[in-house]
Amino acid sequence: MSGLPQRSGGYGARPNRGMGGARLLLGLAMAGFALFSYLGQKSVNPTTGETQYVAISPRQEIALGLQSAPQMIEQYGGPSRDARASALVEAVGQRVVEHSDAAKSGYEFHFVLLGDPKTINAFALPGGPVFMTEGLLTKLSTEGEIAGVLGHEVGHVIARHGAQQIAQQQLSQGLTGALILSTWDPNDRSSANTAQMAILVSSLVGLKYGREDELEADRLGVKLMGEAGYDPRALLGVMKVLAASSQGGAPPEFFSTHPNPEHREERISAEIQAQYPGGVPAGLTP
Repeated sequence: MSGLPQRSGGYGARPNRGMGGARLLLGLAMAGFALFSYLGQKSVNPTTGETQYVAISPRQEIALGLQSAPQMIEQYGGPSRDARASALVEAVGQRVVEHSDAAKSGYEFHFVLLGDPKTINAFALPGGPVFMTEGLLTKLSTEGEIAGVLGHEVGHVIARHGAQQIAQQQLSQGLTGALILSTWDPNDRSSANTAQMAILVSSLVGLKYGREDELEADRLGVKLMGEAGYDPRALLGVMKVLAASSQGGAPPEFFSTHPNPEHREERISAEIQAQYPGGVPAGLTP
């Protein structure tokens, strides 16, 4: 009787090994396809000169942004009813675009003040729609600070961060699916832990990309502000506003798409020094 379970186990092990090998080969093929597809999307950003991997064309970015804009506007209380404030945001945003390298990008920039008075936020959609909430605008003290926020968001657009994120998500999903397929064993409960870890790692990688994008947008914001005649040091004031607003409820930086404001402030100061080694010129709009 003691031998029977052994024979039974041995008989069942052969198909399991075979199925495991098939899953491994299929997983490797899936991972290879995901990686090949991602690397095949390599291009050079004509505005920033950066080599990047993007999943959609600039025209598709514009279409995606325009298609998504109404939903985002509704989510944040609709357009602001403050006509004067809305006109200010639009004018500052257009000045940043028209008098900087952003004008060469070909994107269709629109600047919308949203009626949400509580949320402190600004964001950009692929292709050019840029939004700021009333909640954030009321915290800003100068036109230069408004330009700092909008310049940062314009930086996201011209750096094609949305298109990059789509490509990165496609790659991450493909690799995660491949790992889950190749390691999952219906007879081994512990294999589910591998799948869970793969999903966690995938999500954290996405957060890392987000933080890097934010820092690049800060760098581009400094550049665009200066080209448009705004004092880039106003962006440091924006960081102080964000730091004050996040006290008591901010998540750890590692689990946030945005670096902590004090860390961004350090990088912005260094970027201003790098772009203006002789000092920021006088006469810029604060």
